[in-house]
Amino acid sequence: MAIERTFSILKPDATRRNLTGKINAKFEEAGLRIVASRRLQLSRAQAETFYGAHSARGFFQDLVAFMISGPVVVQVLEGENAIARNREIMGATNPANADAGTIRKEFAESIEANSVHGSDSPEAAAAEIAYFFAGTDIVG
Repeated sequence: MAIERTFSILKPDATRRNLTGKINAKFEEAGLRIVASRRLQLSRAQAETFYGAHSARGFFQDLVAFMISGPVVVQVLEGENAIARNREIMGATNPANADAGTIRKEFAESIEANSVHGSDSPEAAAAEIAYFFAGTDIVG
């Protein structure tokens, strides 16, 4: 198994409800290490650029508005098969379809306010990490 890094966002619905510690505990209990983390308020430009792949989709403006509605926590997670492991821990995008014990099943308010974002591929992880962190910010 390969040690890899992935990117995670704790979304505004999670930070508003003070779930950062509970969500991070799930990552750590599953064997992932948080090797970079910071809380920030996304600007509209940052959110539009970050989610740019979805700009032609009908939900884009609602997604951007939600992501700038409050602080987020951006993080780099590290561990064996971190990308796949993080996606398992998060659960299905729609919390109604998420497995018991996953972050989205336990904490999500809706499909949009589903508490977390995670990279879906090594390429996405590399790009998303680089968008928010310099190499020197990551301390593993």
